[in-house]
Amino acid sequence: MILTQTKALFIDAYRELNAKKLFWLTLGLNLLVVVLYASLGINDKGVTLLHWNFESRFFNTALVSKELFYTLQFTQWGVPIWLTWATAILALISTAGIIPEMVSGGAIEPVLSKPIGRSRLFLTKYMTGLLFVALQVLIFTLGCILVMGIRGGAWNFNLLLAVPIVLAFFSYLYAFCAFVGLVTKSTIAALLLTILFWLAIWIVNTGDQMLIMQREGSIIQVEDRQLDIDKQIEFADKRIEQLREQGKPVPGDEGNPLPEGYEDIQEAVNPALRMSRSRLEEAKDSEITWTAWAGRIFTLKTILPKTQDTVRLLERHLITDEDMAKLMGFDAQSQPQNNSENDPAFADPRAAERSAEIMRKRSITWVLGTSFLYEFLLLGLCCVIFVRRDF
Repeated sequence: MILTQTKALFIDAYRELNAKKLFWLTLGLNLLVVVLYASLGINDKGVTLLHWNFESRFFNTALVSKELFYTLQFTQWGVPIWLTWATAILALISTAGIIPEMVSGGAIEPVLSKPIGRSRLFLTKYMTGLLFVALQVLIFTLGCILVMGIRGGAWNFNLLLAVPIVLAFFSYLYAFCAFVGLVTKSTIAALLLTILFWLAIWIVNTGDQMLIMQREGSIIQVEDRQLDIDKQIEFADKRIEQLREQGKPVPGDEGNPLPEGYEDIQEAVNPALRMSRSRLEEAKDSEITWTAWAGRIFTLKTILPKTQDTVRLLERHLITDEDMAKLMGFDAQSQPQNNSENDPAFADPRAAERSAEIMRKRSITWVLGTSFLYEFLLLGLCCVIFVRRDF
């Protein structure tokens, strides 16, 4: 009986989505992107697009295998740009009205008259929206697997991990959308506020990445300046030894006074050491400041759903650490290394490498656990409101 009722609700919700035609529009666009994915290729000279060839010294079959090339395309733009931006927006437009239309005046009475629990009714409607996304992602992923098998010579069914990962990403947003739709009974309000919520999460994620890069850049500056000071001290010690061997006066030694403003013999012999120590203290202060701000943003991010980190899990499972290190090496070679002292700390390519490594090594338990906890609490609140509301 319960399964029959739930099945009927799913079928009814599917008919509503199908009537809007956006399901088929999104499906057609997904297939079009799969065709674009298939049009890309790689050979011994570089990258190809249909019959055009683009020479590249970093992307060719001598350095990157065909399987890795197609995996990169899937993880770098197929999922993070297409599925989690374009398709997600279309899915939100398609599904944002499911809850508001159900609770609007005159629409819910026939449903409530049936022998079905309110919580199950709400959650079934919610799952219908997720089913829309799951089908779209599954079709896109199967198309990409087919392309990789035919053109890349490797049947990588691990790409199917995109289905649960993208579904988890969308569920964070859709839980908020369902909550707003339930409270306001407005599809427009649910859609607009969800997009604003998504934008806020994106800003926090971007701030998190920038602050980590700035913090790591400051740490690198401290390390570099300490290394420079160690070299200057070594030079000063050698100079002091030379002066003593030559019988020349050494500032601060054997009654010779130190010049005003200098605290030790090494600074007096090597005046640049004084400035270097001052710059080291500035770098340490900067490190403390950026570490504190990075910690604050990390705390805020822990409370919010991890949209970008969740999507990044796919790359972590499809691309090995060795392949990632190789790709990061290519990227570092393409960037200028002659940073000046006036450049911001995050401009150092090493800061970007360290930041990427930190983001890649973040715990899956933290990424998914805290995100699903947010979703569980929000859906629980929705069920309480839906059960207690007098329609």
